[in-house]
Amino acid sequence: MASNVNPTVRRRRLGQELRRLRELKGMTAEEVAERLLVSQSKISRLENGRRSISQRDVRDLCGVYEVEDQRIVDSLMQMAKDSRQQGWWHAFGDIPYSVYIGLETDAESLRVYEPQIITGLLQTRAYAEAIIRGGSPEASEADNDKRVEVRLRRQGRITAETEPLRLWVVLDEASLHRIVGSRPVMREQLEHLVEMSQLPHITVQVLPFEVGAHAGINGQYSILEFADAADSSVVYIEGVTSDLYLEKPLDVQKYTVMYEHLRAQSLNVDQSRQLIERVAKEYAR
Repeated sequence: MASNVNPTVRRRRLGQELRRLRELKGMTAEEVAERLLVSQSKISRLENGRRSISQRDVRDLCGVYEVEDQRIVDSLMQMAKDSRQQGWWHAFGDIPYSVYIGLETDAESLRVYEPQIITGLLQTRAYAEAIIRGGSPEASEADNDKRVEVRLRRQGRITAETEPLRLWVVLDEASLHRIVGSRPVMREQLEHLVEMSQLPHITVQVLPFEVGAHAGINGQYSILEFADAADSSVVYIEGVTSDLYLEKPLDVQKYTVMYEHLRAQSLNVDQSRQLIERVAKEYAR
């Protein structure tokens, strides 16, 4: 059973439980750090699931929180052990957004706003290769090839025969007109986008130029939701040197409302598909 555990999600659940135990004890992260002679940032990283948690960490924290039920301690220790296993993406080496991949792998639904490019889960190989090489000109060919393979492997979540990821994408019209790779690459990409948009669990809308200023003007973001009620929704914002994960309910709610505005301002599904088809034909000329 442990081999099928998603380590990223396991760390999140364990971190949430450790935070709950700390709050029940009425202690601050700073107080816990002082007791264990570690930094406050370590306690915070353990609780938000961004850092691997050792069984020793769990044992020490349970001691500080005076957890008397050995069954609880044993359960948390097992979660710590499971969380240190490797997901499929670790076979590709050091992936900068591995935390996100872990979350996406376990998510039930994903809402994405993309202002510049076609979102990764809907990219063709040729388009992905052009995007990755263009965005990382200093990287080696081997590293770029690895990133392409990871991106294509991630797409298994939306092509799975059972319980595929429910995907809702809002694309800025600019992403249809930005020539990535070549005109033939763009035509293939947009035809693929039309095909994927017809799947029952995938929705694609286009935010037209004529809208002007809109709720997503500050840039790309994604909202991940999970089937297990114990896993809170996450807003993911990709950065150049680091990524941002927002899990506080008020933050998630704000981005969710923004997304609803984007959906309302976008063309409906049929209009969006017609626009994509029209632009794809233009690339054939």
